[in-house]
Amino acid sequence: MTSVAGSESEGVRRANLAFYRAFESLQISQMEDVWLHSARVQCTHPGWRRLVGYAAVMSSWQRIFENTFEMSFDLTGVEISVTGDLAWVVCTENITSRTYDGVSRSQVEATNVFERHEGRWCVVHHHGSPVVAPTSDEPSPRLQ
Repeated sequence: MTSVAGSESEGVRRANLAFYRAFESLQISQMEDVWLHSARVQCTHPGWRRLVGYAAVMSSWQRIFENTFEMSFDLTGVEISVTGDLAWVVCTENITSRTYDGVSRSQVEATNVFERHEGRWCVVHHHGSPVVAPTSDEPSPRLQ
């Protein structure tokens, strides 16, 4: 028997994978399917300002898709938290993409927030920050 917490986490895990499959598809219709259709959704792509509202967020995905030929993700360090009808996933996106500039590999630290809406987990917020390797003399961050 699966625990309620395990069942909830599994649903969020599937929703998160659906988000990345939509991303890899480079099809706006698939991306539209995983987001909550609401004026309060938000997205911050690496290096971009925060976008607010469904129309602005979908427009940003359309621009990304139009300039990308191929994209694949290998997710690592995936952590899922669920509280009521909200859930968030933090992970490292190990990305391989092919654009007009050629093939590139990058890492992005991502947070994806989901809201349960009519029994389905939908993305309400995506935030990605590029990983920049520290210089050899940079101290390790420490929590105080």
